[in-house]
Amino acid sequence: MRTRRASDQWRVSSRLPKEHLGKILQVLQMLEEWGPGLPFPYSSQVEGPLRELRVHYGRTLYRILYYGDAQRTFVLLHAFEKRSQAMPEAELRVAMKRMAKDQDRKGRKL
Repeated sequence: MRTRRASDQWRVSSRLPKEHLGKILQVLQMLEEWGPGLPFPYSSQVEGPLRELRVHYGRTLYRILYYGDAQRTFVLLHAFEKRSQAMPEAELRVAMKRMAKDQDRKGRKL
């Protein structure tokens, strides 16, 4: 499967320490290599087709919300630093809105 971002708004911040960015890129590469079979603790389902990549660097937790579309492409929707136990509702809404926009743009839903 291929990996792409849903919009040009998705960027990995240049303010991240290089080591953190390296770990994020490593997990993205794992997703590309393993595909839908990428196991927990690296990937888990959030809601419907929405999944999360789970990146840990020391005590810092990052999440990248994504889904697999009908063209067998992983679409990266939203990334954030996770600071609470539960998935923040605002972060989930951003990803769901971007997923709907991506699906509408393609003219199909999962």
